[in-house]
Amino acid sequence: ALGKQLHADNPELFESLGDEGKPDDVCHFCLTSGTTGLPKGAMLTHRNYVNMGLQLTEVDPLEETDEYLSFLPFAWIGEQMNSFGVAMATGIAVNFPESVETSMEDLKEIGPHFMFGAPRIYETIRSQIWLKIDESYLLNKLIYKYFMKIGEEAAGYRMSGKSMPMKLRLLAWLGKQMIYRPLVNQIGFLRLRRAYTGGAALGPELFTFYQAIGVNLKQIYGQTEIVGIAYMHRDGDIRPDTVGKPLPRTECRISEEGEILSRSDSVTPGYYNLPEKTEELLQGGWLHSGDAGYIDEDGHLVVIDRISDVMHTEAGDMFSPMFLENRLKFSPYIKEAVIFGDQQDYVSALINVDPIVVGKWAEDKGLSFSTFMELSGLPEVAELIQGAVADINENAEKDHFRIHRFALLYKLLDMDDGELTKTGKIRRKFVQEKYQDIYEALYNRQVSEKAVEAFYQYQDGQTTTVETTIKFYTMEN
Repeated sequence: ALGKQLHADNPELFESLGDEGKPDDVCHFCLTSGTTGLPKGAMLTHRNYVNMGLQLTEVDPLEETDEYLSFLPFAWIGEQMNSFGVAMATGIAVNFPESVETSMEDLKEIGPHFMFGAPRIYETIRSQIWLKIDESYLLNKLIYKYFMKIGEEAAGYRMSGKSMPMKLRLLAWLGKQMIYRPLVNQIGFLRLRRAYTGGAALGPELFTFYQAIGVNLKQIYGQTEIVGIAYMHRDGDIRPDTVGKPLPRTECRISEEGEILSRSDSVTPGYYNLPEKTEELLQGGWLHSGDAGYIDEDGHLVVIDRISDVMHTEAGDMFSPMFLENRLKFSPYIKEAVIFGDQQDYVSALINVDPIVVGKWAEDKGLSFSTFMELSGLPEVAELIQGAVADINENAEKDHFRIHRFALLYKLLDMDDGELTKTGKIRRKFVQEKYQDIYEALYNRQVSEKAVEAFYQYQDGQTTTVETTIKFYTMEN
């Protein structure tokens, strides 16, 4: 009623307010993820958003008739980037799931041409595919295994832009008809031309898996303060271990300290009401990412980890916990992992098993459990995870890349409990402090098990405490 009255009193108000707007007016206060502390309000302008949309679509053009499915919370810049910025630049149709619970079914129904998702989404879809394969007949499993090797080889040629040998081309075509096409159709990817992931690193093995089944998955890299994206892969120049090259009209350099610096018209004018933080962020006219990385000989950006998260063992050896966590999560049995080892004499891990995949595995083995806590405490499950950790250790180049001790956490790490950010990133320091007794036991080889109190908070606010025993496993490296 107030709006109608306002329009009746001043019919030209809406148009006049629009005409008064300027490109550098702030249009959005977007909170950062809060990985390193309290979230900050980044001020983003019309110029920032329009520039980002034009930059991205200059690399990967989209049509007005293309469909996009919004998977992620609008609080995250990654979703604003596409549902708002790219949509304004191209006119694509933005679709929304009916609910979080129906999002995978909605994906199949809509069949988008273009999508963006956090690594967790692609990990979940991959786990569902593996479950279906595991439930199929032996012959189907053998055919799948054979053509996945063909797909991985063919993906190597496509990603590098090289011409594929005729024999491999024919085998890849046959694999597409028999395996890849039915797979992507089942998950709603049949019309998908481009898929992007960002917000956290995606393991190279998982990246190769999607390329092998014909999903044109690309890594992007950016942050809230540059409207979510500054670097991305190009078709024919895709490398699983990098995040690609700068977008058009985006400058990049690496500081003497190894920090990634960027500059473009998409960079925020600063944080709201935080002048000192703004000055730190935009020193010398460059956006300081807080991430360590380097530019390789081909001009690709390689992101190592948050500068604040890079760890050093007691002996002074540097390692990236995020890299090891991603290696662990490529196992279908591991949903989440938290790596420790800073100023310690070895690396350890706190692991969440995947409740769906490991639950199915346990049921097939006839193992009895009724809760995630009971599933995580099964000796057979511990042996299964030991095998996954052993595989990682076997391929580690150096000893400080090997995991010497681990424990299986009795609950899933959760955003609502403060253990993950809203984008699914681990809040490692918070986790270490919350589970300090478990952390200390990981670095006491004399401790093989420990009684702990598991604290749960339900969605309705009620809390409960359950006593359980957590066991610690030492690897033979």
